[in-house]
Amino acid sequence: MSIGEDEWARERARFGADSEPPAGPLTRQFAELTRTLLEVTPTVGGVLRLVVGAASALVPGADLVSVTLREPDGTYHTPVETDPVAVRLDQVQYDHGEGPCVESARPDGPAIGWSQDLAHDPRWPSFGPAAAGFGYHSVLATALLPDARPPRRSGALNIYSSRPDAFDSRSIDLALLLATHASLALAHTESVAAAQLEQEHLLRAVESRDVIGQAKGILMQRRGITADEAFDVLRRASQDLNVKLADLAVTLATRHTEVDLPAAEH
Repeated sequence: MSIGEDEWARERARFGADSEPPAGPLTRQFAELTRTLLEVTPTVGGVLRLVVGAASALVPGADLVSVTLREPDGTYHTPVETDPVAVRLDQVQYDHGEGPCVESARPDGPAIGWSQDLAHDPRWPSFGPAAAGFGYHSVLATALLPDARPPRRSGALNIYSSRPDAFDSRSIDLALLLATHASLALAHTESVAAAQLEQEHLLRAVESRDVIGQAKGILMQRRGITADEAFDVLRRASQDLNVKLADLAVTLATRHTEVDLPAAEH
């Protein structure tokens, strides 16, 4: 058993036999990754870059790492990668509709797809030889499922190696853990973004309502009209000037000594 395998065996033993939270190096790395993903990285791109970097550093045999995202319309793209060659390898799969990246990226696809000898793998007659031609002979892809609601965006974490037989059970375990972390972080990031957008929308709505109220008050005081009549003045001026009512209200509220509006028609 190699030093790396020995360390991995100890880590797995800690998870299964110790009631206290394990504190080995892999555990600490994943704990730090989790904290960073959920607390420090606010964007989808930031999450993906962090996970790709972690996969490159942690998965034995990883030479290239990328992420495939599948849009609800069925198109694929590679938003993040460690080397442009990974984009070319991914694109071969997109073009031919075959390979572990596109298979794992499908919403109903397998959680894991891999090959230890791409040059001779009969499952992917176009992608396999092309990858070997680029000098990469092993591939490992694990599914990303950042959104459980239809229409669902899905994806895959893709890891390439220049060596045949590069990925063992440890590599698969680590890739699955990273993909799980990435999926949870992406779901968290998208929900936070949605909440922020909703909050901004509500704030804009409140601000618009307040400034419209101010403009109505100015017109009511200036002309001795009712609230309904003041709103009708604003509405008609907005239509005539082709300006949003809230923007017109801001102008009137901030420059009321300079601006006047035509009276409402009866």
